[in-house]
Amino acid sequence: MGITYQSDVEGIKHDQVAEGFFQGWPNAPSPAVFMKLLRQSYAVEIAVDEGTGKVVGFIQAISDGVLSAYIPLLEVVPSYQGQGIGSQLLERMNKRLGDLYMIDLLCDEELQKFYERKGMRKASGMMIRHYANQAGKGEA
Repeated sequence: MGITYQSDVEGIKHDQVAEGFFQGWPNAPSPAVFMKLLRQSYAVEIAVDEGTGKVVGFIQAISDGVLSAYIPLLEVVPSYQGQGIGSQLLERMNKRLGDLYMIDLLCDEELQKFYERKGMRKASGMMIRHYANQAGKGEA
């Protein structure tokens, strides 16, 4: 048994979303909102544990499909971290977005070294966070 990867949400159901995503979020999205954000993304890559059938990692991108893409989330369930799943998800997404001019993301400072090892460069940026809306907009 191992980890399989897929490039869409086909066949993924709410009950396959493993516990452990959105660690530290006081208002984490429900499984229904989580599925909605995956379905409405420009591109997704999903890691599934073959033994349990649970989604254990994902990356999503939003894009205009012409010049730019933004990667808002790359997450791996903590008990699956350190196995190369995040690296594989990022590599798969970068390959899919490789014909675009720019691929951007924001991350916490402690994660910058990971992304640098994957060929990304540090940049400055700005952001707004409405934490009261963190659980997502509307149910699926």
